[in-house]
Amino acid sequence: MTQANALFDGFDTLAEAGLLRRLGVSFARFIATLAPAPAAVAAPLALASALLSELEGRGHSCLKLDELAADPCALLGWPREHWDGLLTHSGPLPRDAEAWRVALASCEQVWTVGSEDRRQPLVLDRDRLYLRRYWKNETLVACQAAQRAAQLRDVDAARVRRWLDLLFDAGEPESASPAEASQAGPDWQRLACAIAVRGGLSIITGGPGTGKTYTVARLLALLFALADDPERLRIALAAPTGKAAARLKQSIDDALGGLAGRLGNELNLLPLLERLPAAGTLHSLLGARPDTRALRHHAGNPLDIDVLIVDEASMVHLEMMAALLDALPSTTMLILLGDKDQLASVEAGAVLGDLCFEAQQGRYAPATAQYVLAACGQAIPDNMLTAGDALAQQTVMLRRSRRFGGPIGKLATAVNDGQPEQAAACLHSAADPALGWLEPARQADLLALAVDGRSGAGGGYRGYLELLQQMPQAHDPVAYEAWAKALLQAFDAFRVLCAVRDGEWGVAGINQAIEQRLEAAGLIRRRGEWYTGRPVMVTRNDYGAGVFNGDIGITLPDPARADSRRVYFLNGEAVRSVLATRLADVETAYAMTVHKSQGSEFRHVAMVLPPEAGQVVARELVYTGITRAREFFTLVTPAAAVLEAAVLRKTQRASGLRVLLGDSVDAPAAADR
Repeated sequence: MTQANALFDGFDTLAEAGLLRRLGVSFARFIATLAPAPAAVAAPLALASALLSELEGRGHSCLKLDELAADPCALLGWPREHWDGLLTHSGPLPRDAEAWRVALASCEQVWTVGSEDRRQPLVLDRDRLYLRRYWKNETLVACQAAQRAAQLRDVDAARVRRWLDLLFDAGEPESASPAEASQAGPDWQRLACAIAVRGGLSIITGGPGTGKTYTVARLLALLFALADDPERLRIALAAPTGKAAARLKQSIDDALGGLAGRLGNELNLLPLLERLPAAGTLHSLLGARPDTRALRHHAGNPLDIDVLIVDEASMVHLEMMAALLDALPSTTMLILLGDKDQLASVEAGAVLGDLCFEAQQGRYAPATAQYVLAACGQAIPDNMLTAGDALAQQTVMLRRSRRFGGPIGKLATAVNDGQPEQAAACLHSAADPALGWLEPARQADLLALAVDGRSGAGGGYRGYLELLQQMPQAHDPVAYEAWAKALLQAFDAFRVLCAVRDGEWGVAGINQAIEQRLEAAGLIRRRGEWYTGRPVMVTRNDYGAGVFNGDIGITLPDPARADSRRVYFLNGEAVRSVLATRLADVETAYAMTVHKSQGSEFRHVAMVLPPEAGQVVARELVYTGITRAREFFTLVTPAAAVLEAAVLRKTQRASGLRVLLGDSVDAPAAADR
């Protein structure tokens, strides 16, 4: 038996132990069949292929050879004995990153960037090994982002200043007081508008409550005021999920409506409000179809828009960002909104985090500072004038939260700063009912919380289920729809968020346990899968039914047919329904993963961590869960130590995007790969 064949047996053992995906094993076997490899490199090639596929499944876009050579167990989160067992099959491996690079470069299945390209499935770019598709996407994003950020429009700074003074100062109830402003530094919201109005690509990042959509509403008004023909300005609003898209549109409509009333005759924003389109998902914007990965819009059939605003950009994975940039004309202004500290996308990549990883430091050039001072009267602090690249000039971090200044904000900051002792102190404080910590908790404690909430904080599902009993007569459609809307809003007041999917403390186990507890309490009656009151989450886009991954609805009787059930969804202020039998891809949603909660807010969040913090349970996950809560947050942990372990673990996704952004790349050639 060759070493490579013996290694595949080792892979099978790891797959049986749940440490390696079967897909990775199959991929490594496929790569081995493409061409014979010299005996000395057959095992390293097979190992690198399997690990590359495994890491892609965990959200990494590449395999970094220095990390592979330094400590594979830390990279993979494997117990040491499993790696040592694998080495008994593989024989000697390359001793360092350079030796790994030389070994892989000698394989016919690997294209080394800069050499003759024969369309090999693996790409070696310096010390990073990619699946070709991810290398292509990462290169395209880097090229497009760098080029668009450098593409500055010639704007009249004096005109920008005049309009920004009106947009931010005219009876503005949310403006900071002089004392607050002096402590917070420049008005970053105003500064963000000044920077974005002249750029082909701009990024506005900040935590919850820092006013990202509030800011972009004023940016839209500014663009409308400066446009030569504002009536022809084509604007699109998008987000990764339907719920996030609906929230974006509602937030912008509310902000523009209030602004229109205060501006009076200075600027008539009613035409902008009337023509502002509904926000949609990125999938729908690009023309995704259920039967193919191909999109209707791409470089050969670009989108026909002047301005595109994308909210919750931290959720946009690498492939989607590449497709989006590919489909945008060079003249389109792209504004990305998001919290760089939130969880990255479920799929591969951490694009927003890579694009604005130095936003905290600013790194603005003197020319940018001069323009900002002229365009909005704000002085960039001296410690942020360290001349970064073009993308840094078009990135603004909003730094003052208007919503999270209390206990929840302090807890989120402690977690984000990697301070587990401070986070525990916040949770243990009895001074404010906004925070609670059930530890050590049993599942029964969580179930009691899920039914009746927490003392002083309310919550629980009893409220929406008692409202369920007040169903109006089916022959009154207006009353029925109003009741359905109130029911959906009541359900959204509380949510259980889980770190993991499986096990007693995961989504599947907790959803089942909550259902059983609610039925025992007489609050639901399960008669088959589609029982009245069942909350469901859509898990796959269904364009025919008009529902999208992440949408949440509640199952109710069909007012037109007593023996039928419909699922009602809330999109902004509107209620729509779909026959339950049309929804093939849904799951019960009393509990949902923290990942799926992104783009949502709930009055009270109960976040559940498992007994042990694995690779998934990290700082970004805890921070994201905390910041889904508007008024109350309860942490539920069977072991207190899991919080400390999670806060100390910061997710690092392998990516070459930061390096590629700094390179001078031939964008057309890269896009053709």
